[in-house]
Amino acid sequence: MPRPPETESEFRPFKRWAPWVVPSFVAVNMYSVSCFAGFLGRFSFQPLKENPLLGPSSTALEKMGALEVSKVVEQHQAWRLITSIWLHAGVVHILANMLSLVFIGIRLEQEFGFVKIGLLYLISGFGANILSSLFLQSTISVGASGALFGLLGAMLSELLTNWTIYANKLAALLTLILVIILNLAVGVLPHVDNFAHIGGFITGFLLGFILLIRPQFGWVSQKHARPGLSARSNKPKHKPYQYVLWIGAALLLISGMTVGLVMLFRGVSGNDHCTWCHYLSCVPISKRSCRSSEQVLCEVIHLTYDLNSFDSTQDKLNVTCLSNGRTHMYPLIDDSSSRVQQLCTQLCN
Repeated sequence: MPRPPETESEFRPFKRWAPWVVPSFVAVNMYSVSCFAGFLGRFSFQPLKENPLLGPSSTALEKMGALEVSKVVEQHQAWRLITSIWLHAGVVHILANMLSLVFIGIRLEQEFGFVKIGLLYLISGFGANILSSLFLQSTISVGASGALFGLLGAMLSELLTNWTIYANKLAALLTLILVIILNLAVGVLPHVDNFAHIGGFITGFLLGFILLIRPQFGWVSQKHARPGLSARSNKPKHKPYQYVLWIGAALLLISGMTVGLVMLFRGVSGNDHCTWCHYLSCVPISKRSCRSSEQVLCEVIHLTYDLNSFDSTQDKLNVTCLSNGRTHMYPLIDDSSSRVQQLCTQLCN
């Protein structure tokens, strides 16, 4: 009499994990926004014309740990490469990112566990900020988009390295590539840091070959064979091409991050070595120039007001963009050249 087939409850080839790291990341991001709002009070939200994402000013984000290249390089604040992952430009920004993290991250954590997905998220965000810092050096950057693109990149490499265990693999590959292309295409619009997206994607893609490799199904079945049943042949745990991809990805990831960090802390600008790379983050539309952030000029006047009622003075900067004529008065908190250039860029854009 033939033996009935094994049910799913009797044999499950790969363990299913209960997700908790991804929900924790979401909670930390939301908590940082609530603390941020409580700390700043009515200054938490700027007028829509200054921040259409319903959030604070660039000055406030900078104080909370946003990525600013001048502070990373000149003031040795490398921690901004990590803290900026947990900050967002506004309510719209964080809601969009956290929804994406829930839909993408929870499924990955269920399949591969909290350690691998936690490392994947953090290292991808770090790699995203390295590439962003090399090419966008006159603006500040915040957000988890680079880490999210790392998860997308890891999904692609995981599909490729574990190709033999999937059904309908071609349809899954084409669908995933389409999603990635559409998301990267959105990044060429103005005011979107597509270098962070690309850096996160490349980092996650390489990490996927390292962290998300699965053993062959035949090896797993052989390992869980019923007592008394001998396997006809000893299946290797991984295929040779999986080892090749693992080693190659590890070498590329380590060397790439090392070179990127050395260039960053030496003050090298990626635009000096790649004259067309700026189009990866912004395609000119209307009369806007994608290189405007590098060429803006402003007239700056330092003003001091007497506050008789408080027997004190208040310093302000009157900044006028020479390209569009816009003028704005800023409180003088930091009159460093990098801060003035940042205000000028914000006003002219």
